[in-house]
Amino acid sequence: MKQDLFSLITPERFSQVEAHTVLPGRPGRPVPLPRDLHLQLTEALAMQGIRQVWTHQAECWEAARQREHVIVTTGTASGKSLCFNLPVVDGLLRNPRARAIYLYPTKALAQDQLRRLRLLCGRKVEVATYDGDTPSEARLVARQKARALLTNPEMIHLSLLPHHELWDDFFFNLEYVVIDEAHTYRGVFGSNVANVLRRLRRVASFYGSEPQFILASATIRNACEHATQLTGLDVTHVCGDGAPSGRRKVVFWEPPLAHDELNLRRSQNSEAAELLSHLVTNSVRSICFTKSRRNAELVYQMTVDRLKETNAGLAARVSPYRAGYTPEQRRKIEQLLFSGQVLAVVSTSALELGIDIGALDASITVGYPGTVASLWQQWGRAGRAKGESLAVFIAGNDALEQFFVKHPEALLEREVEAAAIDFANPFIHLHHLAAAAYEGPLTAEDHRFFGDGLPIALDAGVNDGTLRHAKRAWFFRGSGSPAMAVSLRSASGASFTIVEEETGNIVGTEGSETAFSALHPGAVYLHMGDSYLVDRLDIESRIALVRPFWGTYQTLPRRDTDTRILREGLSDTHGPLSLHLGDIVVTTRVVAFQKKALGGDRVLGTEELDLPSQEFVTEAMWFTIPPELLSTESDLLRLPGAIHAIEHALIALLPLFAMCDRWDIGGLSTPLHPQTEQPTIFVYDGHPGGVGISRQGFGRFSEWLRDAHALVRDCACESGCPSCIQSPKCGNWNEPLDRELAVRLLAAMLF
Repeated sequence: MKQDLFSLITPERFSQVEAHTVLPGRPGRPVPLPRDLHLQLTEALAMQGIRQVWTHQAECWEAARQREHVIVTTGTASGKSLCFNLPVVDGLLRNPRARAIYLYPTKALAQDQLRRLRLLCGRKVEVATYDGDTPSEARLVARQKARALLTNPEMIHLSLLPHHELWDDFFFNLEYVVIDEAHTYRGVFGSNVANVLRRLRRVASFYGSEPQFILASATIRNACEHATQLTGLDVTHVCGDGAPSGRRKVVFWEPPLAHDELNLRRSQNSEAAELLSHLVTNSVRSICFTKSRRNAELVYQMTVDRLKETNAGLAARVSPYRAGYTPEQRRKIEQLLFSGQVLAVVSTSALELGIDIGALDASITVGYPGTVASLWQQWGRAGRAKGESLAVFIAGNDALEQFFVKHPEALLEREVEAAAIDFANPFIHLHHLAAAAYEGPLTAEDHRFFGDGLPIALDAGVNDGTLRHAKRAWFFRGSGSPAMAVSLRSASGASFTIVEEETGNIVGTEGSETAFSALHPGAVYLHMGDSYLVDRLDIESRIALVRPFWGTYQTLPRRDTDTRILREGLSDTHGPLSLHLGDIVVTTRVVAFQKKALGGDRVLGTEELDLPSQEFVTEAMWFTIPPELLSTESDLLRLPGAIHAIEHALIALLPLFAMCDRWDIGGLSTPLHPQTEQPTIFVYDGHPGGVGISRQGFGRFSEWLRDAHALVRDCACESGCPSCIQSPKCGNWNEPLDRELAVRLLAAMLF
């Protein structure tokens, strides 16, 4: 059967197959269960058919038994849950007063793990979830009786820490903190969570406990560094994957051109539906990942429509799965998929994490999911244990997706990205110090939680009126819990609330740093795959009033941007280029927006805007281009378009080196910057204070520049397109751009 599986998608069958390869499998490396494992846990494992462990699970056990803090990074379906459950459940069974916190990024994952944990713990250990879906009476029971609490960072931040006196017995006996899917805590979110975890350690210490931290993550480039940045602790890294894996055929799928002149390709959704219906018809258990819930519904519906034409009975065995469904709906789909009653599911990234959905044969990824790590996670959902599998990447017009299709080895042979966070970002850190001071007065000794920069941060808190200094301690200066004003998803703390005008329902929030670009009057705003039209932006009340939108155009803001260098931290050279890393002030003003037809390049209209300018300080890398790289007077005239194109290519590819999205990055190219007095390209973190994204680009500039050259050089277009130098987020509407000179300049920069 598996040979047939591999032969289902070949260049002979589908002209869209741009490249394909088979990755070898590997045998598992089992070892006996630890001899000193608690008898009840040994019996619980035996009831699940587990009588041995993989080598990495045994290594985690040994490190945890030595009370080391641990992070394990192994592949999907390698049994990471057992890495932390063995030492934690063993400890809970041996010490009847011990407590544990399990931290999960999603409620669905916590619910899935709840079932597994109860099977291991039996009746002796009370296990409970504590999240936004937990009823009030169940929260009280969890607080009083739970010894293993499955929760999320928001509940720690908003509920447990500000009201720690209600949890005194729990904190007094807190022995373990488990952080699953640690790679998801990156950027602004990760920087906030790093502060929450430091506050958690501080409160636990107040009650006399020093919990052991055990982290599990998808493979990331800087696992130890990331774990230390998150927790503030020295961490042991376990990475030797001892679990078996089957052979995997990887297919790079290139949709055919739909518009030759613009180099635009057929819809990825249509391609995914064609492929998925083909797999379902051949009884292949499949999962298809999309980047939004709207796309999940579209691919699902198109797949069903195709199946109804060829095999109507199979149409009922396909299901969508996305955020927005009730927990009961999601559980039912998971169970049907696990049992095989549902043959294929179309999902957002909601099923990317470790929810148990059984053994699948094929995984399709529609468009780049944001990181190489996420792509491998999605592909790893098929072919668990020794089973062989298909993994398909369907590219679109996006520059990074086209780069992978043209250079598949750049993906398959590439190390995964580094997770970038900065807990000391002042726009984040000071809010959490205020929250910590509310939880208990801060003292100089708290530097062991908040780092050596604590004295400077405390002075800043006093100066801005947040903190009060008295008797060698710092107190919160205000009323109520300051944690309530801190969003873990935003750097600024003060976000805009998006409200559906007719119903009054809250659609979501948007950080103040991006609100004017995303929520200006007349903007088409996308949230979780749904479209809304912004009717009014109330800047004073920080509210955007929106209504559902079903039009056939998108909006693109036009921004005037300036940069001012504040401080240079690091400098280097790369051939003729001078590289710099430091702090800059970015000033932006949204001055107009364009209405553009969906699926094409036709401009339907332009409208002026009158919005105030915004200014923020962030971290940036920049480099200057010496005049000798420009050989003619014509090159000087074309320089603005060339460096603009290079800036776009660099921004498109920076997510390959830092776990981020291109929307987290800003850029500016100028033929003559007033401070450098040379042509200069800036790439900066798009969040106040920075979170380490541009720092990754500075550190790996040679590789970054090489990939940018390959991307622009190898595109099949004539003068630039969305697959190479056009950016969907360009504040100048992709004007001017000069691909030919950009290729020549990039080649000269590579020396």
